[in-house]
Amino acid sequence: MSASARPQTEAPLQEQASLNSPQMRRILASSFLGSAIEFYDFMLYATAAAVVFSQVFFADLPPALATFASFGTLAAGYVARPLGGVVFGHFGDRLGRKGVLVVSMLMMGIATTVIGLLPTAAQIGAAAPVLLVCLRIVQGLAVGGEWGGAMLIALEHAPGGKRGFAASFANLGAPAGSLLAAGALSLATLLPEDQFLAWGWRVPFLLSIVLVTIGLFVRLKVVESPLFQKFDAEAEKRRIPIIEVFARHPKNLALGTLVAMSQLTISGIASVWAVSYAVTQGAERTGVLNAKALAAIALFLMTMLSARLCDRFGRRPVIMAGIGAAILFAYPLLLLVDSGTVAGFTVAVMVGQGIQGIILGPLASFLAELFPTAVRFTGSSVCFQGASAIGAGFTPVIASALVATGGGLMLLGGVWIGVLAICLIGVLIASEGRRRNLAEI
Repeated sequence: MSASARPQTEAPLQEQASLNSPQMRRILASSFLGSAIEFYDFMLYATAAAVVFSQVFFADLPPALATFASFGTLAAGYVARPLGGVVFGHFGDRLGRKGVLVVSMLMMGIATTVIGLLPTAAQIGAAAPVLLVCLRIVQGLAVGGEWGGAMLIALEHAPGGKRGFAASFANLGAPAGSLLAAGALSLATLLPEDQFLAWGWRVPFLLSIVLVTIGLFVRLKVVESPLFQKFDAEAEKRRIPIIEVFARHPKNLALGTLVAMSQLTISGIASVWAVSYAVTQGAERTGVLNAKALAAIALFLMTMLSARLCDRFGRRPVIMAGIGAAILFAYPLLLLVDSGTVAGFTVAVMVGQGIQGIILGPLASFLAELFPTAVRFTGSSVCFQGASAIGAGFTPVIASALVATGGGLMLLGGVWIGVLAICLIGVLIASEGRRRNLAEI
């Protein structure tokens, strides 16, 4: 049966779905919980890279260089995310969405737990940062597969008029995981400094194994995507998904990546670089981490609200509003962070992450609706994870370099606004997918 003939069989299945059915609630819970656990692990590393890794794994370097090196290991995970999207996307498009979600969660949990057990540079020398980078790459591969699968398992089960909200549960896991990560590390910083550096920072990493066990219990009960089940009969006739994406959908791949970068540059500056910079400017570390935890709540609430709005008004208008707000707030955010006070940082990160949530809510459905079922996992994952590598992975490093070269916050703000403006153009060029039938794409 051809792709053009399938909508008559697939569309009714989507229309009959309900977000209130027991199976749909289980799917949304799995999408949210799994993503929250993955991002707890991933953002725990990002937060630790900002406040502790420079002293534990790069203690022999000058402070500025140690911070730069610590952010470099952070970037390694983001670079691995697109590869994870390709690898897991291949199997997700060929074998199913559910299986890759189990594997990605196990990978992330094991890697995070091992980081919590990793000897320091003082104990094993240069092997410590090398092993740290390797484990960060495993984290990147895992989260590269998690997001696409968690998003699609919800979106492809949901009724057409609620796809944006259902898909957002994978994104809602990100602020929830960030909140847990910041909160756990913040509690650890209450220990005396020597105890925190010796063992306190490890405890949040070791907790990952408990969270993964809970997540797997929920995830194993989820059924496969109905759209994939109907399409799977022709799996042997399809080309390799990543080749298909580049050969037949290059424009949507480029536009999706560009639009996703808008949200992820905000993440890289407001929730990673700003943490380290505020502390170096004199803001108290525990207060900064507490503010970051509160900001995750703002991100969560705005993501949920904008996801609802995108089902009513469309993906593009909501994303454009978020990017416009980010452009207007770019310089105020940097000046507040530069104040060196917890109060200034709190306002900056809460407003910044609230704006980030406006873009994040519709982003999952926006990306998924750019690609057909045969390559939807691969296409949407490569867009999001590629943007993560460029927008979030390198943003803290680039921001540190721009400030260190003497250009200061004015140069950083100008570059950031320029990137956001280009992303806004990408939204204007892209097509609106709110009313499209997934089976007809």
